[in-house]
Amino acid sequence: MFSQPTRKRFGQHWLTDERVLHRMLEAAAVTRQDTVLEIGPGTGALTRWLLPLANAVIAVEIDRDLIRKLNNQFAKHDNFRLVPSDILALDIAAASQDKYFNFGLPNKVVANIPYYITGPILEKLLGTLAAPNPEPYDAIVLLVQKEVAERLYARPGRKAFGALTVRVQYLADCELVCPVPARAFQPPPQVDSAVVKLTPRPPAARSDDLAGFDRLVKLGFGSKRKMLRNNLKGVVDREELEAMMTALGIEPTARGEDLSVEQWVTLSNTILKQSP
Repeated sequence: MFSQPTRKRFGQHWLTDERVLHRMLEAAAVTRQDTVLEIGPGTGALTRWLLPLANAVIAVEIDRDLIRKLNNQFAKHDNFRLVPSDILALDIAAASQDKYFNFGLPNKVVANIPYYITGPILEKLLGTLAAPNPEPYDAIVLLVQKEVAERLYARPGRKAFGALTVRVQYLADCELVCPVPARAFQPPPQVDSAVVKLTPRPPAARSDDLAGFDRLVKLGFGSKRKMLRNNLKGVVDREELEAMMTALGIEPTARGEDLSVEQWVTLSNTILKQSP
């Protein structure tokens, strides 16, 4: 780990609390059989703990100053690979034959991700998990903004339960590892954070049309105060939707957050079968 001024345009806040780092390592349970993807290694605070544990660490960094310093700091580690790239532009599967990936594709993700691109990074990971031949992630451990974390592990009926919750929990179990106060960073961000763990798994109820499922879920939460029958009125006739919901044991007056992930899947499958 080295000293480095932060750059606002990259949303940089250095995690300095080693207790949080160790909680992340414990949650990921990294062993010598694991190849770890680290997104935004920053000053190497997490990297230096990962390297002795893992088969390899593939770190993706966009900041040129950090790239140079990280390469210098970890040059002696044969199991360290630094990819000078924007994570959002990197096709990891396509890069699997690249020199940076000569240890193979990563099977775990452990990262303190930049908050300003949390949404796009989650979308990228979700797309990876939902692919026909998904990358073999055993665990994804992320340090994210507290509000985002609450949405990831929320349960039906809770205010934080939304479209992101449904889409994440369709593909993975999600748990809170630990809360992280702003003072754990330098400089402290304006919000608190949390570490979450996603454990990918086969869906409990499988969607017949994943793109259609995603579309309906987003529409269903389009206006959280509205009932589903109003949010989805542009997709299916109101009376027809109420009949479908009743047949599936769902209250016709339900809102999006009232349904479990499995109910969302069965409802979307039913709607999509009826749609032209």
